[in-house]
Amino acid sequence: MMKSPLCNRKWKLGIIAFQVIFLSTQFLLFFPCVVNAPSIRSLTGNEANLRDNQKPPQFGNPGTDSRSVVKPDEPGKYKASWESLDTRANPGWYDEAKLGIFIHWGVYSVPSFVDVGSEGLAEWFWYYWSGRAQKDKDKENVKSAQEFMRKHYPPGFKYTDFAPKFTAEFFDPDQWAELFQASGARYVVLTSKHHDGFALWQSERSWNWNAVDNGPHRDIVGELGDAVRKQNLHYGLYHSLYEWFNPLYLHDKANNYSTNVYIKDKLMPEITDLVMRYKPDIVWGDGDWEAPCSYWNCTEFLAWLYNDSPVRDRVVVNDRWGLDVRCNHSGILTCDDRWTPNGTLKKKWENCMTIDKESWGYRRNAQVQDYYTIEELITILANTVSKGGNLLMNIGPTADGRIIPIFQERLLQLGRWLKVNGEAIYGTQTWRVTTDPLNPDVRYTAKNVNGELVVYAIVLKFPQKDTIRLGAPVSQDQTVVTWVGYHSPLKWSTAGDAGIDITIPRLLLSEAPCEWAWVFKLNKLKN
Repeated sequence: MMKSPLCNRKWKLGIIAFQVIFLSTQFLLFFPCVVNAPSIRSLTGNEANLRDNQKPPQFGNPGTDSRSVVKPDEPGKYKASWESLDTRANPGWYDEAKLGIFIHWGVYSVPSFVDVGSEGLAEWFWYYWSGRAQKDKDKENVKSAQEFMRKHYPPGFKYTDFAPKFTAEFFDPDQWAELFQASGARYVVLTSKHHDGFALWQSERSWNWNAVDNGPHRDIVGELGDAVRKQNLHYGLYHSLYEWFNPLYLHDKANNYSTNVYIKDKLMPEITDLVMRYKPDIVWGDGDWEAPCSYWNCTEFLAWLYNDSPVRDRVVVNDRWGLDVRCNHSGILTCDDRWTPNGTLKKKWENCMTIDKESWGYRRNAQVQDYYTIEELITILANTVSKGGNLLMNIGPTADGRIIPIFQERLLQLGRWLKVNGEAIYGTQTWRVTTDPLNPDVRYTAKNVNGELVVYAIVLKFPQKDTIRLGAPVSQDQTVVTWVGYHSPLKWSTAGDAGIDITIPRLLLSEAPCEWAWVFKLNKLKN
C-alpha cells in the first residue's frame, strides 16, 4: 500500500526533528553548564555592554578567504605579517615597570589539588582527571587526580559541578590591589580564561560557563581591573587560545586545523570583546602550542590590536600566538614558563614564574618548603632584571577569594625590599656584565641619571668580612660608592688592574638598610 505525499512529508519532518533533539542533547551532556543559558538576544547584544562606542572588528577566515584588517597600501599602519608587526616598539611603561603580579584563578581553585612533588599543575586538574594527559611526567598526576575524585566525590560528579562552589565570597578587589601596590609591582595580569574555558567575565561566547552566570556571579575581570587602576597599576589579561574540551576546537583539531569554526565562533569574538570591554594594557596569550599562527588568526588580530583597538598606543603582547611564533615574534618573549636566557637579548623578554615552586593554581596540600623564600625571590628578580627581563610573579588565590598568608607575606617582604632598593630595579638597563666575574652572588644593573651612567651592584649574600671585592667595575679618582639606604658614602680602594674593594661599615643589624640582598651604587666609574 503506497503512502500519500503528506505522510512522506510528515515522516521526513519527524526524522529531522529527532536529529535536532539528539544533537541538542549531546551538546547539553557535554556542557551541562549550558542549562539555563541566557537568551539568544543576550548572546548577540555585545555592543550594549562595551565600555565605549567602538564596535568590535570583523575578522576574516584564516586559511580560507582571509582578509587582513589592514589595507596593504594604508600608510602608517601595521600589516598582518610578522615582518610588519615585529617593527612595533613596546610602550615605554613596560620596560620601566620590571615587576608584575600574575594571578591564576578559576574553577580549578575548587579542587585545588595536585600531588606534592609531582611537578603537576593544579590548574590542569580537569585534564589530569580526564585521563587525556599522556606524557610520562603526567601519568602520576592522572592517577592521583582520579584517585582524589574517587575518594572525595560521588560517582557521576563532573568538573562543571565545581563551578557553583567557586564562590569568591571573600574576594575584595580593593584589598587585592592594595596588596599588589604594596608589593612594589607595577602591573597585574589576571587569567581571564584558562584552558578549561571558564571565563571570569560575562563572555557571550561562554554560555553560563562564566563567573557572572555561574559560581561567584560577579564580573571578576571588571572589578579587579577597576581596583588595580585605582592603585595606578597597569592591568593585563591572560587569555588561553585553546580549550581542552570545547567541541568546536576539537572539531578543528580533528580536521588537522584545516577548518576554523572555533576561531570564527569562539576565540576571535571572545578575545576582541575582552579588549573592547576592559581595555587591558597587556594581552597575554597562551595555550597556543598545538597549532600554528595561521590557524589562530594571530597576525590579523595583532594588526587590529596595534592599529585600531582602544589600547593600540599602550598595549603590550607576548609571543604565545602559535607553535611557530613562540620565542620568535611579537612584543615580548616568554619562551617557556620560568624561562631565563643565558645572557642578554636584543628583544624584550619576561620571566613568568610562580611563588609556589610547582603549581600556578592554588593547591591545598602544598607545604611550606614548596614556596620560594624571600631571599630566593629577590635572587630571581635580580637575575632577571640584570639580563634585561621583566619578572611576572604568580600567586594562586583560593576558591573563596582569599590570597593565603604565605603569598601575602612574600609580596609584602618584596615590597619592603623594593622601597629601599627600587632604584636598582625600576627603569634600569643591562650593564656590560650581568654577574660579577669574581663574585657569583653579585648582579649588575645600570641606568642613565642626568646624563651619567650609574651602576648598581646587587649583593645577594652578605660578605663574611668587612670588605667586598667586585671584579667588574673599573674605578677612577672621582668614583663614589654608596650603600643604597645608608646615609653616607663608603670607603673603597682599587683591586689590581680592575676591580674595587668596598669597605662595609660596622653596623647593628637594626641599622642595616634592609634584611636581604644589599645594593651598592657606583657613580663615575671609568667603565
